[in-house]
Amino acid sequence: MSIPFPQPDETILSRRHEILAALAALVPANTLLASEEARRAFETDALAAYRKMPLAVVLPSSTEEVSAILRFCHENSVKVVPRGAGTSLAGGAIPQEDAIVLGVSKLSRVLDVDFQNRTARVQAGVTNLTISQAVAHEGFFYAPDPSSQLACTIAGNIGMNSGGPHCLKYGVTTNHLLGVTAVLLDGTVVEIGGQHLDSPGYDLLALICGSEGQLAVVTEATVRILRAAENARPALIGFDSVDAAGSCVAAIIAAGIIPVAMEYMDRDAIRICEDFAHAGYPLDAQALLIVEVEGSEDEIQAALNRIAAIASRFGATTLRVAETDAEAVAIWKGRKSIGGATGRIADYIVMDGTIPTGQLPFVLDRMGEITRKAGLKVVTVLHAGDGNMHPMLMFDIGKPGELEKAEAVGEEILRLCVDVGGCITGEHGVGIEKRELMKIQFSDADLQQQMRVRAVFDPLWLMNPAKVYPLEGRLIFSHQVRVPSRA
Repeated sequence: MSIPFPQPDETILSRRHEILAALAALVPANTLLASEEARRAFETDALAAYRKMPLAVVLPSSTEEVSAILRFCHENSVKVVPRGAGTSLAGGAIPQEDAIVLGVSKLSRVLDVDFQNRTARVQAGVTNLTISQAVAHEGFFYAPDPSSQLACTIAGNIGMNSGGPHCLKYGVTTNHLLGVTAVLLDGTVVEIGGQHLDSPGYDLLALICGSEGQLAVVTEATVRILRAAENARPALIGFDSVDAAGSCVAAIIAAGIIPVAMEYMDRDAIRICEDFAHAGYPLDAQALLIVEVEGSEDEIQAALNRIAAIASRFGATTLRVAETDAEAVAIWKGRKSIGGATGRIADYIVMDGTIPTGQLPFVLDRMGEITRKAGLKVVTVLHAGDGNMHPMLMFDIGKPGELEKAEAVGEEILRLCVDVGGCITGEHGVGIEKRELMKIQFSDADLQQQMRVRAVFDPLWLMNPAKVYPLEGRLIFSHQVRVPSRA
């Protein structure tokens, strides 16, 4: 394995029975999982090539229980790995042998819905899709829609600042998060934000959102809900070249058209998803755009006419608009099934680089050169409207060196993203996967300042350790930077 893990603290390992006994006294019996069989379900997340058996797993069902657990861990120098549903593709929830996993799956209630103020208050273990289902009867929905929304939790969405296909128009989690109840490492419970749109002082809510479980454990969240549009309709636009599809995306954005979503799929992605979902994708296309617009029928038709005119300039070979709700559902089922559909035929790792949309044609072409040179097969999908790329690098985990080769190609692709003015992650987070690549995105001074902010919340570096920041840089920081006391 090419991603290094720090050596576990032998003192903590030797105290395991003592730690388990202390935790058992703090929480109900069914909250603590100590057997090897029970812990094995939590040894990895969606970055399944890496796994570590945690010291223990705790599944609290209240903010008070979370507070008690964290206070104990703080006082006894026990590391904590917060976990939502374990759908992190960057290894954000992979534990260490000397750490406990603190899962939020039992915090699964919708606490309150305020349609007048267009907000919902939920526990952090609620799944993303559950919020939309809870408010749909009044014509509302929750906008962020990561492809794993059926399973992923609000806690994980907040940790990674998740987006999804519809973030082109509606934005990502931070654009819909109004407040949180969070527990700091020493057990202190804090309320940040609320139902109001803004608050005085530093914007700590924005700091928490995207912090990857390193600053606090979120137990409740207040989110914005939106009135659903009158109608929405996706269209399939096929092209005979990758370059034409990429150029069309850039032209649509440059024309000032903001669809609800604009997704790109290459030839292999088209075929894999069509075999799985039977959505009617054009199998003769080299590249496909799924472009969805919404509004009244007149607004939808006007937008589609403009998009069709632009697509024709780039030689579109297919233009098919969903005529029924069933056709629209099938189109999105195909796109959102790409992970499972690809997993049926190969092992893969999925990248998450983001680039300026004007660079799409160049980057897609260069990415093809990189993967062909390495002799690696890649399936590419991306949130084309905001340049968030998800190339899926396929390999055989049973062949020695295959994983390392895929990771090396992934690193080259992410370096390419940075070179053209983009960044190493759009919505998956850094986790362990891109931890060492933070050095190509940020200077040493940038990283030191970020770690200083982190240390204010967690001076002992116990919360989700070995994530986000390069291991070497963290060690230098811990020896050279004096951490201010919170006392």
